Amino acid sequence: MIRPSRRNTPPSPSGAVRLGALVPLTRPGWVEAGRHLLAGLDLAVREVNDAGGIDGRPLELVIRDTAADPERAAAAVTELAGLGVPAVVGEYHSVAARAAAARADALGVPFLCSSAVLDALTDEPTRWVARPAPAQSHGWRIYADFLLGHLGAGRHRIAVATQPSVYWAAGTRILRDHLASRGGTVVELDATALAPGALCDALVEEGASALLLLTGHPEPAVPIVRAVRGDRRLAEVLIGAPAGQPEFTEWAALLGRDGAGVPFLRYLPERLGPLGERVGRDLRERLGRAPSFVAFEGWDSVAVLAELLRTHGTDRAAVTEAWPRVSVEGTRGPIRFSRVPGTGVWQWAWAPVQVVDRDPADPGRLRILHTG
Repeated sequence: MIRPSRRNTPPSPSGAVRLGALVPLTRPGWVEAGRHLLAGLDLAVREVNDAGGIDGRPLELVIRDTAADPERAAAAVTELAGLGVPAVVGEYHSVAARAAAARADALGVPFLCSSAVLDALTDEPTRWVARPAPAQSHGWRIYADFLLGHLGAGRHRIAVATQPSVYWAAGTRILRDHLASRGGTVVELDATALAPGALCDALVEEGASALLLLTGHPEPAVPIVRAVRGDRRLAEVLIGAPAGQPEFTEWAALLGRDGAGVPFLRYLPERLGPLGERVGRDLRERLGRAPSFVAFEGWDSVAVLAELLRTHGTDRAAVTEAWPRVSVEGTRGPIRFSRVPGTGVWQWAWAPVQVVDRDPADPGRLRILHTG
């Protein structure tokens, strides 16, 4: 059994309830997503403390940068467990979140995974892990349905530019299975082996009607988009990014109008309620720009854990046992957890799902294309 080391453990601030937080803040992690996630986590902690904390005790984030690295994420959970935190929250990247979830399960530490969507977050069912983000299969099937309706009859040959990763492999499998049952075809193109120009040639040869970017950002996603946009043979090919790369301002800054008209998934309702509107304004002030859905996921995650800590105390087992009983008004709707087949964790079923793109006439504006 893995046991957390307690050597060189700094003392906790007097009276504070310390909450572990996993966030990708350096490359190769998606840094902008990490900043949005941290903004949501931090804002929620401040609001909890303004309202009296956890039974009069301040809540404090103990932040660890995962850099999207599974080993760093697992090591961070071990360290945080040694610090005595009652729970760990956060993470954006599925590969890092999967490693964190496995370590949390082994150590008996509650882990509320804020943003990672990989269905199989753990190899076996666990009582220690919960998630407010929708499972990948749920969101990506909605995305596949959008593609079928958007492309029209007879244009369902979909190419995916992909890289080696459990997350991208799972996404490819979800798309292939869902589209095949509806007459669609998925063709895999290795974005690691093919230069952007060669990938364009492959798209022409395959007769693809759409190219989905199942790749890292900005490399190789940005060069691929530039190459496809600049190839006259591919003028009618739809570029899509179900993982949400175009959500963030870095995408628009690097690609400009070339990055518009690229549908992606985000997990927000069509209209935010009063709580979501108020939190959104505060997040915008903190970030200096419109908050992404990832920032709302961070806020919601802390709201859930704060409620659990207030009502069930800081004992780890008590927090975990309360997953199925918690009910919290989140920024995107009421959050409750249940067991969903295929996930192995306590799951909010479901956060709202949208397919969105950047308006070609105004790349700074997002358009809702489809909801599910």
